[in-house]
Amino acid sequence: MSAGTACSGVTDAGRENLPAAVTDTGRQNPPAAAHEITVRAIDLLKSRKDVNRQEHHTNRYFGDQLIIRRGQTFQMWIEFSEPFDPKKYKLHLQLKLGPNPKDPKVTVPVVEDLQNNCWEAKITETKDNKIKLSVNSPPTAAIGRYHLNVVTESPSGHTTSPNNPDNDIIILFNPWCEDDAVYMDDESTRNEYVLNDVGKLYYGTSLQIGSRTWNFGQFADGILAACLFALERSETPASDLGDPIIVARTVSAMVNAPDDNGILEGNWSGDYSDGTSPTSWSGSVEILKKYHKSGGTPVKYGQCWVFSGVTTTVLRCLGIPTRSITNFSSAHDSDVSMTIDVYLDENLKPINELNIDSIWNFHVWNEAWMSRPDLPIDLGGWQVVDATPQETSQGTYRCGPASVEAVRNGHVNFQYDTPFVFGEVNSDKIYWKRKADGTFSKVQCEKKLVGQCISTKAVGSDRREDITNNYKYPEGSEEERNAVETASRYGSKPDTYSTSVADDVTIEIAMQGEGPKMGEDAKLSITFKNTSSAPRSASLYSEASVIFYTGVHKATVKKDHMQVELKVNEVKTLEWILPYENYKGQLMDQAALMLTLSGRVSQTNQILVTQYNFRLRTPNIIITPVGNAVLGKEMEAKLTFNNPLPRGLKNVKFRVEGLGLLSAREIVYGDVASLAPVTITVKFAPTLPGPRKLLASMYCQQLKQVHGVADIVVVKPT
Repeated sequence: MSAGTACSGVTDAGRENLPAAVTDTGRQNPPAAAHEITVRAIDLLKSRKDVNRQEHHTNRYFGDQLIIRRGQTFQMWIEFSEPFDPKKYKLHLQLKLGPNPKDPKVTVPVVEDLQNNCWEAKITETKDNKIKLSVNSPPTAAIGRYHLNVVTESPSGHTTSPNNPDNDIIILFNPWCEDDAVYMDDESTRNEYVLNDVGKLYYGTSLQIGSRTWNFGQFADGILAACLFALERSETPASDLGDPIIVARTVSAMVNAPDDNGILEGNWSGDYSDGTSPTSWSGSVEILKKYHKSGGTPVKYGQCWVFSGVTTTVLRCLGIPTRSITNFSSAHDSDVSMTIDVYLDENLKPINELNIDSIWNFHVWNEAWMSRPDLPIDLGGWQVVDATPQETSQGTYRCGPASVEAVRNGHVNFQYDTPFVFGEVNSDKIYWKRKADGTFSKVQCEKKLVGQCISTKAVGSDRREDITNNYKYPEGSEEERNAVETASRYGSKPDTYSTSVADDVTIEIAMQGEGPKMGEDAKLSITFKNTSSAPRSASLYSEASVIFYTGVHKATVKKDHMQVELKVNEVKTLEWILPYENYKGQLMDQAALMLTLSGRVSQTNQILVTQYNFRLRTPNIIITPVGNAVLGKEMEAKLTFNNPLPRGLKNVKFRVEGLGLLSAREIVYGDVASLAPVTITVKFAPTLPGPRKLLASMYCQQLKQVHGVADIVVVKPT
């Protein structure tokens, strides 16, 4: 896609190659005495209070340059060395996109009447030596930073205004423009997905959903410059930056670091001694500023929710409606089988070296809103964009944009990366048992495990919205099964669904109450149900493991065997306990616990196998504002936290930040005794009025994922 087409026959090639005495129509001017009119000043009406920034919904961006949205008229004044006579002089604007000489140039002609949907300008007012121009850009214009020159033509030749960075124009996508590919027709959704600079990210498990507030901060000082810097560092040609599909795909690649020195370096090791722990971040602003200030050195460190938070910031900043999405029980299908495969040996114990597929407790990605002219007409709207580096796509760590509607119907043959996203939300988990000859046979299929409680922040409130039905039909419905089997036919195991398994004995694992707390024994209930008309006996092997939230096995913390006797149609519930002593010192970051039960019914040889993930609840930081919040006046907030562990915490650090309240601040606290309380006082002076959020997080090696938020309304001084 080009930087935009021009009207009146003037092309992107520019005007500098035209003969000096040739006008727009190509006729030769008669010789004249040498006389040139020059540009003295250009006023782009670019302050946040001026008409351009107000009408283009860009008044919240910091910065001294003109920031506008494509497909919409903007105003500018030009002051000349003498009164401008349209009969004597002609002029056009020249816009150069991108830092490279080969990047596109746009020539904007001055016309009598604006036609819209193309590059053009019209003189709307004349005052002394000044003229006022109304300038149009097409709704397909490439986004980015344009260098502006004014070219005047007189009988004696051309003059071009000097290059001046103060006259640069930044053009963004325009969700308010009906002809823009990112157009969103509802004001409330535009306010949420483009203009809201604070949001919610969700984590945990489907039965223990946690949330944390995230400062997207897309309008904060320096963030737009950082986002444009990242785009310029990518290998995407500037002329392609008018296509939101390409821009979203570029951002997906540039937010991670493995192959292009992008914004964030991922780290799931638990050792963050040379950087910042992923759980410590509360927003994107500090990350993007660090990346820009360093000249492009990846910031350490991120995990999925951090990658998603930064992606939301960048895409909203560029004008693409975007939201962060959390998928619980999120599958990682490593072999494009559209199934999550668990391999067991002859004794029904897991073969860990073969079990490379995984199910993350949760995974956070993004959705970006755009039309998809490259796909069938009904596949536009929300598109999955994932910056967490999991698998390469066309040789680069990136994912999407993948149509959510295509995923829902199992149409995994449409680009980009739809098979991978489908596997994340609707693959079946299939258990395979090794036979004597070394081959594997399918022994059980769990159809409702993957893709649960898919969540995002609701429009206009902090409520969690469940959007699972956007990604798949109701579990077990004919439409859902058709989607699964349709997708499977495109995978590496197209014959997976040719057999069935017995199911007269079932196992169900559940938590008690809200689930176990960190530092306490973990208690679960295991319910066995016999639906047959005969007694059943089952011998089961149980294994409790610590797993990373990505589903990767870390350590086994308990093993046991149990024998269960079931009468006809009996339902029996047993209690299972994991003592604190078994798991202490093993948990890290978003790590959770997984109970695996596997065994056999002696009467029928039915294989029983299931896995259950759960997390241990951590305490919140309680933030209490002290006194009234007045713009520019120092105030205090108290942070209170209680160590829930029967052990001390070493080298505890707190991070506090809030848009319009205070920049990110790290507080080194030191050690905290066993079960001891902590109180910290933070002083700051609010810099912006209105409703604000103060965020805090705590980090130490022994306890992570501790955070808090407080709402603060800042009033102007009387």
